[in-house]
Amino acid sequence: MTLVDAHQHYWQVSRGDYGWLADAPTALQRDFLPHDMAPLRAATEVQRTVLVQAAPTEAETRFLFELARDNKSIVGVVGWVDFEADDVDARIERLVRDGRGLLIGLRPMAQDIADPDWLARPKLDRAFASMQQHDLAFDALVRPDQLPSLLKRLVREPALRAVLDHAGKPAIDGSDSHDWAAHITSLAERTMLYCKFSGLLTQLAPGLPDDAITPYVEHVFDCFGAERLLWGSDWPVLTLRGDYAHWLALARVLAHRFAPGREADIFGGNAAAFYGLDLAVSPSPHKESQP
Repeated sequence: MTLVDAHQHYWQVSRGDYGWLADAPTALQRDFLPHDMAPLRAATEVQRTVLVQAAPTEAETRFLFELARDNKSIVGVVGWVDFEADDVDARIERLVRDGRGLLIGLRPMAQDIADPDWLARPKLDRAFASMQQHDLAFDALVRPDQLPSLLKRLVREPALRAVLDHAGKPAIDGSDSHDWAAHITSLAERTMLYCKFSGLLTQLAPGLPDDAITPYVEHVFDCFGAERLLWGSDWPVLTLRGDYAHWLALARVLAHRFAPGREADIFGGNAAAFYGLDLAVSPSPHKESQP
């Protein structure tokens, strides 16, 4: 089984476009780069990773392309583009060209946009059409109150390959999670949305034990099934709650509990199928993308 981390980040603070870091915990306000991840991958035998944007700039996406060309463990980049730009078609086309086979998806940072209905805005239609034209996946980074607008978008875009980051980021604090659970059920039943089995430890309220995530994990397994779940670390954000090996081990225990015998899919096969990854050979730096 080839282990694939379907969601991790690198950032270099001096680049200056990570505005959210100013309000982040101090532990995250430093560089996290491939040499930091290498020993963690070696210890856990995670062979491949999907690199996801952490800044709302095209410049950062191109920075991730550079890292991917120098690090064969990275099999693809989920980048960023301004979905509301009048020239969004040209912007996406340039990113596809500059990625030379590395761009596999796009992720607007919707969770930072106040409007809960932003994803359903008609102004974004052109961006979603262009993504589908270029066969790019959509990573949905949303708050729970944005899940209804995600449903509206996906109902309008049934052919869009989409994955929900971090199970929609439920607040795991002992409060009523009925609304989140109902929205997840609806999304799973009415669309072909995939879901990342990631980011849940850092949703835990202070003082709660790790096993407080179990009902949430059970719900996403019940809704999406083993065939639509992708394991990811969300490293280095993960470091706020636990280390890489601990989360992988915990995720394996939970996957065995809720989908015994399907671990190979959840921890690699589904990511390869969803993103169209070649796990045998990392993308060549000279591979030309086809529009």
